[in-house]
Amino acid sequence: MDISFIGFTFDIIGKIIVSYTVIMVHRRMLYEHKIDNAVFKTMKKEQKIAMFGVVIMIIGYALQVPSHLG
Repeated sequence: MDISFIGFTFDIIGKIIVSYTVIMVHRRMLYEHKIDNAVFKTMKKEQKIAMFGVVIMIIGYALQVPSHLG
């Protein structure tokens, strides 16, 4: 398996994770119509998941760079 393919896969997984967390936060806000402790708790959890997604995207980028440079 090519390292560039693995990098591309990580990049896509990271984007999906970040997109999912953004959608879930907005959905929660839409249905709740207010920000209370439960919403803050959920937002903090989803923030950690989103940060994981960003880390995965960075790893994916790092794995793809060598194939684009040389």
